[in-house]
Amino acid sequence: MAKRTLLLSLVTILFLGVMALAQMTPWLQWTFLPSNIMDEIIGESSGENAIHAIMETGGYDHIRPASEYGPSTMFHETKYYLDKFKEYGIPGAEVARYPGGTAWNGIKGELWEVEPGHEKLASYFDMTAMLASGSVTCDVTGELVWVGSGRPEDRQGKDLKDKIAVTDGSMGGLGSTGVVGVIGIGNSRPYFDPMQLNWASIGGRGGGAATTNSMKFGFQIPPRDGDYLKKRLLAGQKIKVRAQVVSETVPTDMQNVVAYIPGTDPNGNEIIFSAHLFEGYVKQGGNDDISGCAALMEMARVLNTLIKENRIPRPKRTIRFIMGPEMSGTGAWAKDHKEIMAKTLCDINLDMVGEWLSKNQSFFCLMRTTYGNPHYINDVMENYYRYVGEADREHLQNRGNFTAQTRRIVAPTGADEPFLYSIETYYGSSDHTVFNDWGVGVPGIMMIAWPDRWYHTSGDHVDKSDATQMKRVTIIAAAAAYTIASADDHMAMKMAGEITSNGTSRLGHQLVRGLEELNKATSENFAEAYKSGRAYISAAVINEKDTLATINQLAADKKSVGDYVLAMQKSIDDIGKAEFNALENHMKAVARRLNAAALVLQLTDLEKQAAKIIPKPTARVKERGQRGYLYYMPPAGPAAPGATPTPVEVKIKEAYDAARAKYPIKGRLNTGELQLLINGLHSALDIKNMLDAQYQTKTDLQDVLNYLEQLKAVGLIEM
Repeated sequence: MAKRTLLLSLVTILFLGVMALAQMTPWLQWTFLPSNIMDEIIGESSGENAIHAIMETGGYDHIRPASEYGPSTMFHETKYYLDKFKEYGIPGAEVARYPGGTAWNGIKGELWEVEPGHEKLASYFDMTAMLASGSVTCDVTGELVWVGSGRPEDRQGKDLKDKIAVTDGSMGGLGSTGVVGVIGIGNSRPYFDPMQLNWASIGGRGGGAATTNSMKFGFQIPPRDGDYLKKRLLAGQKIKVRAQVVSETVPTDMQNVVAYIPGTDPNGNEIIFSAHLFEGYVKQGGNDDISGCAALMEMARVLNTLIKENRIPRPKRTIRFIMGPEMSGTGAWAKDHKEIMAKTLCDINLDMVGEWLSKNQSFFCLMRTTYGNPHYINDVMENYYRYVGEADREHLQNRGNFTAQTRRIVAPTGADEPFLYSIETYYGSSDHTVFNDWGVGVPGIMMIAWPDRWYHTSGDHVDKSDATQMKRVTIIAAAAAYTIASADDHMAMKMAGEITSNGTSRLGHQLVRGLEELNKATSENFAEAYKSGRAYISAAVINEKDTLATINQLAADKKSVGDYVLAMQKSIDDIGKAEFNALENHMKAVARRLNAAALVLQLTDLEKQAAKIIPKPTARVKERGQRGYLYYMPPAGPAAPGATPTPVEVKIKEAYDAARAKYPIKGRLNTGELQLLINGLHSALDIKNMLDAQYQTKTDLQDVLNYLEQLKAVGLIEM
């Protein structure tokens, strides 16, 4: 009876905790850092300085001169941020270069109507997005043909050979139709902004020259103007145009601007910031991601200034900065610095952070790590997101105060508006994926504004950015990094306490998921719904305990901090037990509604087998750095394309091919996350449950076991 009362009390605490997080206490806003340090960071952070950097490097899309390409020169953006790091006295500022192959570079692009009128329709000089990457040097005159969205039914019965197609769909899909060129008149948001153009390529994602078909060029016209062309063609007018293109393929290299603020312990751990200067070299996005680079630069300036002027103590741990080509440049650097990666605690990635939130109809999102990379960085970031969002907000309960805001954070020339924020689950597709990779193992979060109404378009310029937003981003990121870099044992325990507090909310969410599974259950899937609900809670408990365990990275007094962490992990276990009890009670209520017997779940034979298998990664996983483990997993490796494999590589391929044949994967399997969940502690059954808790599609347990066998066959894991 006493045990049941305890469980019910824990459920009550759980729900009260969730309610408290939802309602907030309007007069209490807190941060990990003391108020005197927060005052310095808030005061020193300049949204205007960051906005000026966006103006200088992302104010408009300029035609990049050929002189910027090559191993002995620098791109405009590279030089600007390198010079700024040096101007601000950030140690170690340099450009780390890696082979980049070749890149397409546009020089001229003109599209003129020559019959029946004489009118310029598009010009690379006017808008660089008007000329599609991959267009080759040519001088072509041809007749226009309307092809709608470019689908086969839109093209049926039309002679396209040596014609120039006009479409409101994708240009790339018309390459095999015999057209000599294509004119696109659509964009992804034609009703929101009929002037924006999507960045387009007819030579593949890399923007290389189009060589595999008859298509020589692609031009784009904004929907506002393209609509007139469409109407004329639909009315039966015969229109001829002349397209003149001059382009070149130039050798280039990947340029990463790097710097660091040294900690007091030269052999200590590090925190790294990442952002991308380049996503191709034609597209130059003011927000994606020049704003991330500008914020990174500003927070480096802020922290370095405060430390040099003795306004805050120098932290124990080093804070490092990198900006360069998205993922490719960051990945090359990370692979080249495995010794730094080995002592790096976490990555804070800034991607599209500068958006004027109200203008973009955006939230500023924190994209957490997955269960496979549990880390306190998630809750440290959430602490400062919440502080800025709640402290700089007018609470009705505070309206009688001198100011209804606990702490007003607004740039002199920025918007005075609420900070709309959202704490969300993992999303990749940016530089933090490099650090989260199985071969690197550095947990990384992403700061990003979404949605972005000018994402990947010609409209992505500084006028969509906001100085207040840049100031707030700088404060959040700088405070979070400094919290970790300077953390002592007391701070480590504060962080563990907040992880436990936030964890009650996250566990509560998994309970609600389980309740909803049961609410929707039928007699046929009743048992499966209950099993899923229990799996969600079980997986979340493991993740919260794994997250708490990472706090030990910061401990000087291993026993004191370790004992505190163990106590908090026990609290998580107790809350999990209370949730299982609550879910069981709800299951019994649903059973009565369905006129079914209450369930007592038993593990299947396969689940019993999986519960005994505890895979552990071997040294091979990280020995080659980011994605280096693919060497052991053909066809991605081991031999390079076209190269003659060595005898060792032949044996690797034979072993992997044999394992795949014997242990096939039949369903959808998130192998990237599965790899990360292999830590020598999680069983194969745990891994299956942790995958199911994170993704909409359920994972087949046999597929998990088979994939583990494949990894074992090439020496990447032990079981």
